[in-house]
Amino acid sequence: MKVIRRLLLFVPLLLIASWGLAAPSATTGAGAVDAAWVKAFKANDLEAVMGCYAPDAVVWLPDAPEAKGAQAIRESYQALFSANTVQDVALSETHYATVGNRSIGWGKFSMTMVPKATGTAAVATGRFTVVAEKRGGKWLYTVDHASMNPPPAPKK
Repeated sequence: MKVIRRLLLFVPLLLIASWGLAAPSATTGAGAVDAAWVKAFKANDLEAVMGCYAPDAVVWLPDAPEAKGAQAIRESYQALFSANTVQDVALSETHYATVGNRSIGWGKFSMTMVPKATGTAAVATGRFTVVAEKRGGKWLYTVDHASMNPPPAPKK
């Protein structure tokens, strides 16, 4: 029932976004959190990354189990930062819709990381969807879902 209620909350957001009535700005809502997250990630700053998330947020990172709540999210990112140094992060093809205290965002990402074990830079690309809420005057992620791009389709 909770899932249905949450989905029903976002149907109006999606309709408003499709009609062009929502605030599309990347400087508020999910767009503002995305900007803070990118800055924190480029700095390899775990505390700044954690500042982007609500205490009860849920995160699905590529090739990682669900991280629900601040402690699990911290452990996921700590593992990532312990094993890698982030060199660059970029978001592209972003879209945002904000209505009231809720905001959604989606797009594509590119991330360059250097595994500490090998020292060889690797680029990861994928797509993301986020949900943010304004809590206590601050926009925070409540849902963050990223997935890697699928391999190209085989040529016929």
